[in-house]
Amino acid sequence: MSDSPVIIGEITGVFGVKGWVKVFSHTEPRINIVKYNPWLIKQGKDWKVLKLISGRNQGKTIVAQIDGINDREQAHALIGCKIAINPDQLEKLGENEFYWRDLEGLDVVDLEGNELGRVSHLIETGANDVLVVKKKVEKGQKKQEMMIPYIPDDVIRKIDLDAGIITVDWDDEYL
Repeated sequence: MSDSPVIIGEITGVFGVKGWVKVFSHTEPRINIVKYNPWLIKQGKDWKVLKLISGRNQGKTIVAQIDGINDREQAHALIGCKIAINPDQLEKLGENEFYWRDLEGLDVVDLEGNELGRVSHLIETGANDVLVVKKKVEKGQKKQEMMIPYIPDDVIRKIDLDAGIITVDWDDEYL
C-alpha cells in the first residue's frame, strides 16, 4: 500500500457565514468523511493538516466546520481543495478485503497466465464493482481497455498484492 495521502473528498462550496464548508465525499456511506480527523487539505502542491470540529448531513450535501476557518471568506479560499487522510487512518480490512487503491496498478492475468493488462481504476455500477483494465498494446495498435466484473471467487480468482497480480477467469475477447 502506498504511503501517499488517500483522497476521500473535495470542498465544493461554503455554507453560511461562520466558515463552514460544503463537502463532496468519496466515502461509503458519504457521511463517513466526517469520522476522519484530521483532514489533509491540498492547497497548490502542499498538503496542510486541518482539524475537523464538526460535520453533518445538510439536505443532500455534507457540511463541515474546520478549526481556524471562521468566516465565509476563509471558507471560500478552500473551494476546490482535495480532502485526504493518511493511509494509517484507514480502517483495517479483513482477509481477502481490499481498498480500490490497493488494486489500481496491479497486472491482470487469466487462468493460463496470459497477460490481459493493468488495472487503471475501478468503477461502481450498482450490481458489482468493475475493474477497468488497460490492455498492453504493441506499437501502432489502438489502445484498448476492458471491463472485468469484480466478483470474488467467480471472475476474480486470486489477488496477490505482494506479486502485484490479479488472476481472473476472463477472456480478453470480452471487451
